[in-house]
Amino acid sequence: MLKEKLKKYTIILASGSPRRQQFFKDLDLDFEIRLKDIEEIYPQELQAVEITDYLAELKANAFEGELNPNEILVTSDTIVWHQNRALGKPKSATEAFEMIKSMSNTTHEVFTSVCFKTSSASTVINDVTKVTFKDLSDEAILYYIENYKPYDKAGAYGIQEWFGFMAVTKVEGSYTNVMGLPTAKVYEYLSTLV
Repeated sequence: MLKEKLKKYTIILASGSPRRQQFFKDLDLDFEIRLKDIEEIYPQELQAVEITDYLAELKANAFEGELNPNEILVTSDTIVWHQNRALGKPKSATEAFEMIKSMSNTTHEVFTSVCFKTSSASTVINDVTKVTFKDLSDEAILYYIENYKPYDKAGAYGIQEWFGFMAVTKVEGSYTNVMGLPTAKVYEYLSTLV
């Protein structure tokens, strides 16, 4: 399959996310990890998917001039978009609580953008998933934050954890996109490169 087609290439995943790394393993793709410390700042006028497109490309551009012709760099960024604002990773328990509380009994969008960069070209793809939460009690939100500490997750929650099983009533679109990588789209795009 794709692994065979890509054997002349080296896929470089520039992500410290254990979930994204696991997806690449589960897609049966060989890859190596290269990380750079990027300050994830974007122009304030950007909205929704424009933010993740910009940040995925920003992360890829840090490798400008460093890629060999047979290397494919993959960078990505995920945000939760709710009530016309981006919910990134919470910096405190209070912020995590406020984020989750604001999404209680509503539908929000999760955007993920993925940038594929080679020594000669760069392409960004993206995906959006709509996620609906049930009406959540303060007690349930506090329990989740205290026990699962979701500070490394956009929107302060992981759909693949207790919270997702308990709180999510509807998912429209790619489930893996909510976890940080639209795997079907990534696989499909990599297939077009070879």
